[in-house]
Amino acid sequence: MKTRQLRELGQSLWLDTITRELLTSGTLQRYISELGVTGLTSNPTIYDHALAQGEDYDAAICQKARAGQSDEELFFELALEDLTQAADLFRPAHEASGGLDGWVSLEVSPLLADDAADTVEAAVELHARAQRPNLFIKIPGTPAGLVAVEEAIFAGVPVNVTLLFSRAHYLAAAEAYLRGIERRIAAGRDPRVVSVASLFISRWDVAVQEQVPAALRNRLGIAIAKRTYQDYRALLASPRWQGLAAAGALPQRLLWASTGTKDPDASDTLYLEALAAPQTINTVPEKTLRAFADHGGLAGVLPADGGDAESRLAEFARAGIDTAALAEELQHEGTAAFTRSWQALLGRLAAKRAALAESVSEGPQP
Repeated sequence: MKTRQLRELGQSLWLDTITRELLTSGTLQRYISELGVTGLTSNPTIYDHALAQGEDYDAAICQKARAGQSDEELFFELALEDLTQAADLFRPAHEASGGLDGWVSLEVSPLLADDAADTVEAAVELHARAQRPNLFIKIPGTPAGLVAVEEAIFAGVPVNVTLLFSRAHYLAAAEAYLRGIERRIAAGRDPRVVSVASLFISRWDVAVQEQVPAALRNRLGIAIAKRTYQDYRALLASPRWQGLAAAGALPQRLLWASTGTKDPDASDTLYLEALAAPQTINTVPEKTLRAFADHGGLAGVLPADGGDAESRLAEFARAGIDTAALAEELQHEGTAAFTRSWQALLGRLAAKRAALAESVSEGPQP
């Protein structure tokens, strides 16, 4: 099976979606048993779409809304129900991998992106509520978010550092993780607090599609990934990390995010095929997962030395693309987009609970 090839290579395949129907229909279990999926992620956009589709959440909303919760509290109740079920399905993969795999992710409110203290408080509270060892809390790699990442790791909360777009972003996230682990060791605490660093890929190519010649289209995200993978492998080989590993720490794995193809003229398995790499994770939408299982194939393995990344990035520089500036712009836009999705999600939830309450009040009378 094609997806098994990735696992044999040492790359985990996670699903970039979660819905209640995915759980209740048995589809997620099938992806696990047949396609080798070993984790999944969620975000506000994913849940906004999930709530917009059908009536899967209606009964739960009716039941929980009577408790007088805010829309945000109600959302986290719904999300935790889904994600704890998913976490239980991935528990065998989690245990078999010694805690490196089999994870699900829940994001803190995007409204906290610039507030480190409140982010840490929310991360600790959400992880405690889940009561699952294989649930990540997603924290953005913004300046305030990185402060929160270090503190959350020190507090023992597993973290998925999200919205990373460049080598510099990745290295900053890795540094926050390392500092958190080093502080735990200095304090006599268990160093086994797991983290992943999520590098977004396809948004690079969307951003420059109309600014570069055809030969460079859909090539920038892969070049950024190759450059970052080089630094990732170098960090794992560094004396600093080797010392932490000897003390019992687990590596913060590099995760490829946003790997669904956005260009209709490009291969629908482009990023899965191009980003096969040991010691990494690729999170993909359902459509991409199914496409790869049907007709995908490996185009090779990412070289630990970055391969042609620098020469390719030099081509983009000659085409007028300032990747350092664009990385900051993409992170800012990504944070704003998740904030908009969060607000839309809460608005949709408020409208749905109001409509359901009205439907109940106008129901058949005795």
